Formats: sequence, structure tokens, C-alpha cells
Amino acid sequence: MSRIAATLQALKDQGRKALIPYVTAGDPYPEATAEIMQALADGGADIIELGVPFSDPMADGPVIAQASERALARGVGLTQVLGYVRAFRAGNASTPVVLMGYANPVERYDQKHGTGSFIRDAATAGVDGLLVVDYPPEECEVFAADLKAAGLDLIFLLAPTSTEQRIREVGRIASGYVYYVSLKGVTGAGHLDTDAVAAFVPRIRAHVKVPVGVGFGIRDALTAQAVARVSDAVVIGSRLVQILHAEPRETAAAAGQAFMAEIRSALDAL
Repeated sequence: MSRIAATLQALKDQGRKALIPYVTAGDPYPEATAEIMQALADGGADIIELGVPFSDPMADGPVIAQASERALARGVGLTQVLGYVRAFRAGNASTPVVLMGYANPVERYDQKHGTGSFIRDAATAGVDGLLVVDYPPEECEVFAADLKAAGLDLIFLLAPTSTEQRIREVGRIASGYVYYVSLKGVTGAGHLDTDAVAAFVPRIRAHVKVPVGVGFGIRDALTAQAVARVSDAVVIGSRLVQILHAEPRETAAAAGQAFMAEIRSALDAL
């Protein structure tokens, strides 16, 4: 059982919901990324999604797109991202880490370092899963099998526009969890319809046997709690990125930890 699966199963056994924050690697302070990750775990995060900076992030709204631009301007690429994971693992052997990004950096890494080098180096660094926005399930079965052989989960996005066929395809390949995009739009949008989420999640569960996380548009404890009532996990990204960006270096980690603690308390109150 992967570290992600074990974490989610333990939470289910406790009757609790998973809290999954997203941060962009290298933003707002590259040298503080591992410290911020640990602060999020200390605040109650169960799994951490670490965004791989990319110049053309098709699914990301302005907040995360700008975070990627800032990280890229500071020279943060996939090699540095794996370094942050290694630094985090030096003090934390239990909290799963999922790299979230796009196909280009992954494929470019293999071009530079040799076929299969990304999976090898990610596993060695301590990565537990990968979410590649632009890898549809029908085009990455071999990649999914290679990841699984290395002990990594491949996580897929589903959306309100996903067809029954797409949900079945994802259910056949996905491991760890699936990430349901709760609205038609980009990250950080503010028109979350929790009733629509409640209506769609059972359609996913009919074909997908791994836990269902929900993200996009979740900005505070109240919406996190509402989403958690109908899902297994809550993913929060844009609001956290905003909070971190607004803080000076000395207080960024503490601000992230405090925000996580607020959301964790709301989820545990269910």
C-alpha cells in the first residue's frame, strides 16, 4: 500500500476527512519551500500537493499562474522541486507529497537525464504521487504502470464536464485518489456550488474506487466543511498561495500553519 493510500485509509478508519493543501514550489521564497511544507503538515495537512512551476499552466487561474512565473524567474525547475522534496523528507518521513503540474517539465526532465529518470529520481527524493493535468488516462497507461512499479500513485482530474466513459477510464487507472474539479473554470474561482458537488460525487464513486478529493474555489473553513461532507478530501490552493505571498519570509511558514489549523479544525468538527 502506498503512503497516500495508507494515509487516506487511516483517516477513513478514524472517520476524518483529508486536508490537502497546494503550494507552488519555490514561491514565495525558494529557500523556504521545505519549511513551509513542514508547517502545513504541523497545521494538520494530511497530503501536500507541490506545484511544479510551468510557463503555460492551462488549468490555473491568475494566483497560481503568477506564483509559477515568480518561481520560474527565480530559476526553480523540476530539479529544484525534487530538491525541496528531499529537504522536506529529511525531517518528515510520513506526510505524502504529490507533484502537480504539466507534461512538459516531466518529459523534458527525461530528455535531459535519460528515459525513466524522472520516475527514478522522484521516487528516490520521496515523492508519493503525480498529477499531470494534461495526461489523459488513455494516453498514459504505460506511465501509470511505471509509476506504480516505483511505488508512486498517478492521480487524475475529473470535472463537471467529465463523461461517464471518462470517469470509467480514470477509475480503471487512477490510484491514490482522484481530484474532482468542483467548477467549470480555473483555480481560484469563487463561485463554488456545493449542491452541484454533492450531486456529482456519487457519479464518480460509481466507477472510481479510490477516495475522491474536491478542489477549486475552496477558500475558507466554511466551504471546506461543506465540501468535506460529500467527499473524502478537501484541496485548497489559491487562497493558501495568496496568504503565503502576502507574508514576509520570517512569518510565511507560520501563516500557512495557522491557516491549515483553521481548516483542520473545521473538518474535524464534522
